[in-house]
Amino acid sequence: MMFKIAFRNIFRNARRSIMTMLAIAIGAAAMLVFGAYSQYDLYVLQTSTVARTGHLQVYRKGFFEFGSGNPAIWGMNNYQSVLHLIVTDPVLAPMIAVATPVQFLTGIAGNPANDESKTFFAAGFIPSDLARMQRWNEYGARDESASTEGLADNDPTLGVIGIGFARILGLCAPLHVTGCPNLPSALPARESAAADLSALPRQDFSGLAAAPAVARVARPPAIDLLSSTAGGAPNIVTLRIRHVEYQAAREMDDNYIAMHLALAQQLVYGRGEHKVSAIILQLHRTEDIPAARVRLASLFRQHHLDLDAHDFFEINSFYGQAQGFFASVFSFIAVIMGIVVLFTVSNAMSMSVVERTDEIGTTRALGVRRSRIRTQFLLEGSMLGLLGATLGVMLAFAATMAVNRSGLTWTPPGDAHPIALKLYLTGAVQLIVTVWLVLIGVATIAAFLPANRAARLAVVDALRHV
Repeated sequence: MMFKIAFRNIFRNARRSIMTMLAIAIGAAAMLVFGAYSQYDLYVLQTSTVARTGHLQVYRKGFFEFGSGNPAIWGMNNYQSVLHLIVTDPVLAPMIAVATPVQFLTGIAGNPANDESKTFFAAGFIPSDLARMQRWNEYGARDESASTEGLADNDPTLGVIGIGFARILGLCAPLHVTGCPNLPSALPARESAAADLSALPRQDFSGLAAAPAVARVARPPAIDLLSSTAGGAPNIVTLRIRHVEYQAAREMDDNYIAMHLALAQQLVYGRGEHKVSAIILQLHRTEDIPAARVRLASLFRQHHLDLDAHDFFEINSFYGQAQGFFASVFSFIAVIMGIVVLFTVSNAMSMSVVERTDEIGTTRALGVRRSRIRTQFLLEGSMLGLLGATLGVMLAFAATMAVNRSGLTWTPPGDAHPIALKLYLTGAVQLIVTVWLVLIGVATIAAFLPANRAARLAVVDALRHV
């Protein structure tokens, strides 16, 4: 009966109640739409990150802290047996989608065709494993997988560079890269060692260059990569560039090279034992990371391996920063909307108490207790919140459907290409329930002071209220 009376009472002044519910609904819809946007953005960012670096990476102990300075000396010995141990483990095997070695390296790249050079950082992969990693799409957050064109299992001499890398080394024209400026004809003056060698006799090497000239015409442009081996000796290999890919960050675009693992190992280790910097583990599900880490630690202790594992949250600090940013913005929006709902419901309930003062006096004179009056107004406030929050959920779903079907695109942080703009609300059950319950709670709290004031009215004063 009390719920029935409360429902009728909130529509005694229908216009005010509808406006109050609309304010609650707009607040609920705003929080849900932003929550759906941030959730999908995080899923997109996680998908691109996991497709590139996997969920976990196994290193030699110390590499994570110090290995970036000199990856060669932190190589993992006997990595094939470690990889076999991981992929055949009965606990880890069902969790793992891809397990593959990777070699990181740094050095200097040079384009002998125009005498340009620059530093680089690179990663050597097994191309087929990299292609499988880039198909990971647990949340359906990507429309298509990233391209692996340019790398091939059967040709370790091929590689991929960024557009910025091609621009700096003057490879835009040979690679037919659109939107990539060529080197200007007049370059700034540079110091040269030619003056120091002017006393040496001139020699003609044209005969050496003439023979292979015809053969080079149909081949992809090549660059020379210079790096030091694990033993400290300089080493050089030739990398043929068949493909360029735009990288999301400029520093990546200007410096990054992707190559075959075999070529990277040849450059770093020469004729010595070929090691790797890490073993990348990509899981079927992100929520399996804690269990996988525990099992890996147990395996390493059991087999006395000087290895440890780090997840992509640790490897990619940007993901955690983005997650914290969205959480703080959502909290700010939630606080603002909560304050708006609080004052809107409080004002509506206060007006209701004033309008029904004589009614309150009559019911009190008939023997209704103060607690019953207080409960009645609290129920009315809660019902306003319930109806408004429910309407807000419906508005949020309508907005989500409109955006998801609009065909809009955007380029998320950490991605190089535009993707469809979508809102992830259908699967965000926890978000919907939390927002719905919080707004009902805020509306109930907002009704407490007016309800308490109504319960404490003196019967005589309330009866003579005009």
